[in-house]
Amino acid sequence: MTFLGHHDSDDGLERSSCLHLAEVLPKLKNVSDSAMLHRREFLQVGSSTFFGLTLPALLGRQAAAATTDRRAKSVVLVFLTGGGAHLDTFDPKPDVADVRGEFQAIPTRVPGIQFTEILPKLADRANRLAVVRSMAHNDNRHLSGTHNTLTGAIQPFRGSSNLDKSLNRSDWPCYGSAVKYLRPLPNGLPGQVTLPRPLFDGTTTWPAQHAGFLGPKYDPFQLNEDLNEYDFQVSGLCLPDGLSIGRLDRRFQLLREMERRQENLNESPSGQAFTRHQQAAYSMLTSGTLKKALRIQDESPKNRERYGHHDYGQILLLARRLVEAEIPVIQCTMGRVNNWDTHYDHFPLVKSKLPKLDQSLSTFLDDLVDRGLLDQTLVVCVGEFGRTPKIWTLPGRKLPGRHHWSWGYSAVFAGGGVQGGQVIGKTDRVGGYPVTVPFHPNDMGATIYDSLGIDPATQVHDRLARPHRLNYGKVMDGLFSGA
Repeated sequence: MTFLGHHDSDDGLERSSCLHLAEVLPKLKNVSDSAMLHRREFLQVGSSTFFGLTLPALLGRQAAAATTDRRAKSVVLVFLTGGGAHLDTFDPKPDVADVRGEFQAIPTRVPGIQFTEILPKLADRANRLAVVRSMAHNDNRHLSGTHNTLTGAIQPFRGSSNLDKSLNRSDWPCYGSAVKYLRPLPNGLPGQVTLPRPLFDGTTTWPAQHAGFLGPKYDPFQLNEDLNEYDFQVSGLCLPDGLSIGRLDRRFQLLREMERRQENLNESPSGQAFTRHQQAAYSMLTSGTLKKALRIQDESPKNRERYGHHDYGQILLLARRLVEAEIPVIQCTMGRVNNWDTHYDHFPLVKSKLPKLDQSLSTFLDDLVDRGLLDQTLVVCVGEFGRTPKIWTLPGRKLPGRHHWSWGYSAVFAGGGVQGGQVIGKTDRVGGYPVTVPFHPNDMGATIYDSLGIDPATQVHDRLARPHRLNYGKVMDGLFSGA
């Protein structure tokens, strides 16, 4: 059992290298004449990365973070990839005809707070929500904006092309990778599970999907699945037929005894890493915690329908199961990459997406409340930016749209000590710019880390042992104080 390593190629994308499964699985075969663990069973064991084809080491060294108290055991980041339209969701401007669009504003359960009519279920749960209407930053590009949102750090500049901004080991780690680095979980569990698939548009791999400069051993577990299939399962966390946990344990102990006698292997750095890789995969297989959490088929058909028989619903249902397993960070990407990028045909597209988000997110919140989990779970719903106040019609297009807009947009928070029923911040008359103190994605990142008991100013080290401050934002204290 081992892991595929990585290196950065000239084009900035990862290629697998280092310790390959073929180097270790034959040893297990020599230990016993019975069925050998299949190679594919180890490709997904533990934390996987790019397209779910690699398995990083799950035993990292523990660095002491400066804080120990935490508000939340888990953070669920509901990511509207492409940038959701704040004016058509949580910051409507019903009195401004040239920006309000096709949707009417409706009152919520909290007097004085309005959402749009396409979010009636969330409007009815506004008492649990804190809406920040003054998110803002200066990066109007998808890839680097995504990096900032999913890491809480501005992406290091490497050039202006998409390839320059794509997945790269010089980038900052995603939230769960930093958690894993600072506070390793028992049984080799990942610091983050990312659902349901990688961010990839066919030409470019989006950044912020792995541990960046911390190295592949801290990468998140990355699914690449259609969760809407009722027979969905992650087969890579299953033992092949005929191999029990007991038999696996006996094989592993025999294997360890054989390798202890190979002193030259065990004393070398690569040999020691190899041994850690084996131990991590073994721990993951035998603990069963992640495998059990991912068994969405154990949910009743009624509950699966309650969340919604669509991607959004099944993603958040699986997220609830991962919250129960106390996975620190669960990233839920709502749709395929740039799913919310509505430059044209905006209103029909948004009208098709928002009811699914409304149903699934409101059901998720209800489920957490019913199970006593909302107080220990911070939920964040946000995109990398918002959409333009002005409604545009592109040349050659009949249906209008809204373009990228990072200078003023909304994020929604719930649970984990957040004081619901409040709006923080305000945009101008047309929803273009904050007229109150703005909040940056770095601040959102600081809030996520602080909620998990990690000081944003904690120092981390890259693979060359160079120190870096984890985050430069400020915790959004008003979310928790209600001030």
